[in-house]
Amino acid sequence: MSLFVRESLFYKSFFKLIFFIGLQNVITIGVNLSDNVILGGYSETALSGASLANQIQFFVSMLVMGVSEAVVILGSRFWGANQLNPMKKISSVGMAVALTLSMSIWIVVYFFPAQCLSLLTNEQSIIAEGAQYLKIISFSYVFFAITNILLASLRSMQIVKIGLMVSLSTLVINICLNYLLVYGHFGFPRMGISGSAIGTLIARVIETIIVILFIKKAKIPLKFTFTDYVKIDLPMLKQYLKIGSPILIANFIWAGAMGIQTGILGHMGEASIAANSVATTIFQLVTVVIYASSSATAVLIGKAVGEGALDRVKAYSKTLQILFVLIGIITGLVLFFTKDHVLSFYAISDESKALAVQFMTILSITVCGTAYQMPTLIGIVRSGGDTKFTLYNDFIFMFFLVLPLSYLSAFVFHFSPIITFAVLKSDQILKCVVAFIKVNRFKWIRSFDNNHHNHSL
Repeated sequence: MSLFVRESLFYKSFFKLIFFIGLQNVITIGVNLSDNVILGGYSETALSGASLANQIQFFVSMLVMGVSEAVVILGSRFWGANQLNPMKKISSVGMAVALTLSMSIWIVVYFFPAQCLSLLTNEQSIIAEGAQYLKIISFSYVFFAITNILLASLRSMQIVKIGLMVSLSTLVINICLNYLLVYGHFGFPRMGISGSAIGTLIARVIETIIVILFIKKAKIPLKFTFTDYVKIDLPMLKQYLKIGSPILIANFIWAGAMGIQTGILGHMGEASIAANSVATTIFQLVTVVIYASSSATAVLIGKAVGEGALDRVKAYSKTLQILFVLIGIITGLVLFFTKDHVLSFYAISDESKALAVQFMTILSITVCGTAYQMPTLIGIVRSGGDTKFTLYNDFIFMFFLVLPLSYLSAFVFHFSPIITFAVLKSDQILKCVVAFIKVNRFKWIRSFDNNHHNHSL
């Protein structure tokens, strides 16, 4: 079998999906980045408070993305098999699950903001700032869930441009409102961190409205209406839970582990919190193409499996692995050579800046591993039908290796934040070995037939 697929349509589809999904992700992260930059110029304590509050937003987004991913896996298969009615049913199920999760978290966070943040740091000034932000931003969780399930349903049909339009509108609105409300420009009240939260909330509401209007007005192959989401098809729910629950649990574990990682660094001083916030945000911005490659891969592999094209699935997976490695090398170089320049935008202490540079140096190495293993395990293996493997793999690496060792590094051996950070990111390299062996055995290719049974092709 040739290492490179000789289908121009494959490359055209892959890079088109990467471009639009990646650009959408850049703009989505730009919302957090604009919050960081504006609040970083206002107060380091406000920056750290919002950063910790956004860890809960990250937790919500990981759960919603897990729900969305299962919608894309099943939806793209139905799309490949030209079955449109089941696509409506799977979208309805995904919406019900996402709304249940987001509303549950909103209730907890709204009534217990300080208690939630105290899990991540013991700095009372940061908790006080973060709690103000959290009580307001928590209202955005439901809108975020609605928007992302609708976009996932459209992505199943390879409709991705709307996601870019939505994210761009959110970014512009958020920056403008942040500028006006954080500092009190043009006669607006000077609200500090609360102003930033209000700006983001308004932007989230507007993006939901834009997606709903697009679905209603645009010429797309499949129309979703309000009545499609009123009732849930129970056989489809059963199929969704079989495929989606391992993804959801994996994302839950991953998001929880990220929160614990933030908590470990958060208990190593305010400089570590600020440096981690800056380094992680810039890392997310630079690595959008990696996450986009994973999403694009899920659509292409899912569609090919839905069409029953086993040979094409194998050929795609070979070529995609090489593309992932190239993306990783380029991303690592970009992160390494831009790290000093981007820090000039932040009004944080010299200690925090120095730490952020060292954190980003570590990330510029580990990102090469992320670029290969993450889209291989999530984009290929998971969308190919084996949704449980990533769950087991992440659980073992995170709870038997990364978190115990990083806890020992920080609180038993009292190593520096730099060494602890390196330990926290070590799994990104180690997972590559597992990913390479798993994907090239091809035992992950499974189809889900109309009777909701799971079997190998």
